[in-house]
Amino acid sequence: MSDTLIQAPATGAAPARSTTLDPVTFEVLKNAFATSVDLMSEQILRTCYSFVIYSRDFSSALCDARGNTVMQGSGDIAVHVGTLHFQAKAVIEQFDGDIHPGDVFAINDPYRGGTHFNDVSFVRPVFSQGRIIAFAQNKGHWADIGGKVPGSFDVSASEHFGEGLRIPPIRVWSKGVFLHDVAQLLVANTRAPEQALGDLHAQSEATAVCEREVLRLVERYGTETVELAMQETQDYVERTVRRRLADLPRGRWETVDYLDLDPGKAEGLVPVKIVMTLDGEGIHYDLEGSAGVVDTFLNSGYGTTFSAIYAGTKTFFPDVPLNSGFYAAVTAEIGPEGTVVNAGWPHAVTGFCSGPYEKLMNGIFEIWSQIMPERAMACAFNLEYLLVGGRDSRREENPYFMWYDWMAGGWGGRSSKDGSTATAPVFGVGLAVQACEGQERLTPVLTTMHRIGTDSGGPGRFRGGCGVEKGGTLTDADASVMSYCCDRARSITWGIEGGLPSIPHGVWLNRDTENERFLGSIFSSVPVQPGDTFYRPSAGGGGFGDPLDRTPDEVLEDVIDDYVSIERAAADYGVVVIPIDPDLDQYEIDRERTAEQRAHIRTHRRGWLEEDPERIAEQYRAGEIDLLDVIRRHGVILDWGTGELFVETTRQHREQMVRRSASHWAA
Repeated sequence: MSDTLIQAPATGAAPARSTTLDPVTFEVLKNAFATSVDLMSEQILRTCYSFVIYSRDFSSALCDARGNTVMQGSGDIAVHVGTLHFQAKAVIEQFDGDIHPGDVFAINDPYRGGTHFNDVSFVRPVFSQGRIIAFAQNKGHWADIGGKVPGSFDVSASEHFGEGLRIPPIRVWSKGVFLHDVAQLLVANTRAPEQALGDLHAQSEATAVCEREVLRLVERYGTETVELAMQETQDYVERTVRRRLADLPRGRWETVDYLDLDPGKAEGLVPVKIVMTLDGEGIHYDLEGSAGVVDTFLNSGYGTTFSAIYAGTKTFFPDVPLNSGFYAAVTAEIGPEGTVVNAGWPHAVTGFCSGPYEKLMNGIFEIWSQIMPERAMACAFNLEYLLVGGRDSRREENPYFMWYDWMAGGWGGRSSKDGSTATAPVFGVGLAVQACEGQERLTPVLTTMHRIGTDSGGPGRFRGGCGVEKGGTLTDADASVMSYCCDRARSITWGIEGGLPSIPHGVWLNRDTENERFLGSIFSSVPVQPGDTFYRPSAGGGGFGDPLDRTPDEVLEDVIDDYVSIERAAADYGVVVIPIDPDLDQYEIDRERTAEQRAHIRTHRRGWLEEDPERIAEQYRAGEIDLLDVIRRHGVILDWGTGELFVETTRQHREQMVRRSASHWAA
């Protein structure tokens, strides 16, 4: 897609208009559309083969005859929401005039509005009176889609050819006849063909459930009434959004967030820039200042950039349904192809979800926090995937296995309360944490630790939610490799309005042993052997407001709950907590020393951000200061395994800490 302007009306949506259906019929049908989509979700949960899809990495939608979204599911993954209509339109474009009752199409193409290759969609036309009146669609994440590494997440890929099977719009059922050879071509390119074939049938059948529900409505209300309700459902959303925007201030806002690095260039954070304008006509985003494509798979295609913009904006309108009417109120200038937010073919894009996607969402959160301060929220933790794949030697046939894991983490502190702890990523709040017992039954990986991470929440007047720590051991496996898709080992999850950052992401192999290695937050194909252990934390959210404004009693409660350690209570909040009997949760606050510690921090903290970074790095390597002192007090970014200073990254990180944090501290 070479166009740089993304705007829903240009894709075929009609302008908003007044309703012509009576209110009762409209409301019944609007909610019936939502039910038809949610029934798809219930169907896929009960019939899918993949543990990944069972853990809710899927979404569904009902689109009208032009491919415009009429209704999303109530528990869908945020990253999918702005892409499903693109894929319905791609099917229409590819097969215009050659679509029949009983057809089902598959597509996963990121260059035609999809997400990444693992997300495979099935699209079914719904016919009434001999014409198409709707499309039902289900998108699910297949655990493997081929490519170089198990799980299909190849960090070393700079072009898509090593990332797995690219599926343009193709027909898998033709007039109700299953095209077995086409299906075999798809699943034969995966490491788990039986599982993929099962998901293929489950997803297709889910769209049939939606078709059945829509035709039930047609039988009761008539084709024309159902079609009119689909259009008016979109019109209703557009009118609602525009009415809300009319009450907001006009203006221009901007911010920047970062990816950790571009492997093809010298160290330094990679900018994702956002400018947003409210002008009375709608919302306009401009991303043209963002960096060029990076030499890894963290780039975003236009579909996922579109999705991030709308999912981020929708967060501040939580009660408004999401469909193409919402899209009509927003435009986005994403710039020409060849950037990190509009990569284009053939640049690798599988890791977009950990790259620009959540940077865009968090940047949009920051902008809207200024417009709607009552909903303000600091940065949330970054989505991450850890994949271990190889051969399962517990079984006689020694089949391929994919241990495919993501973690919960912390969301940012808010304007009136602490951030959510151990919550699904902003990538998709419906995403469920995978059950350890299920993982251990299906794969030779034993979970050894899964707990909330103390000190992981960014300090603030309202603390960021805490992240999670998880450890595992590889057991009976052969020829196994590990890959990790994440970010924010260097672009640490940040606070706002004076709040402080969280902690870095990253994986440790054989931690606390002679063979300890810090693998970082993005790698692939690292060989692992039976008995190897791995550990990783997810970050908490950034803090909101000055940590010195948090009451000592609130900090004490955090210590009692193991959200904050005694050491960090003093270092980050200036609260001196004395343990009396920790086993009975008995502590007390030294009020006099707390006042002295807070005065000391107020006096010195701006100076700490200006100290020589190399000297800070030396102190860290010598064990004189810890990692959180390096990040939160001094704003310095290092290689957390070796202690090497990242000079340019530190400069950028400090610049943002001054803007988001220090500039809000009282003199």
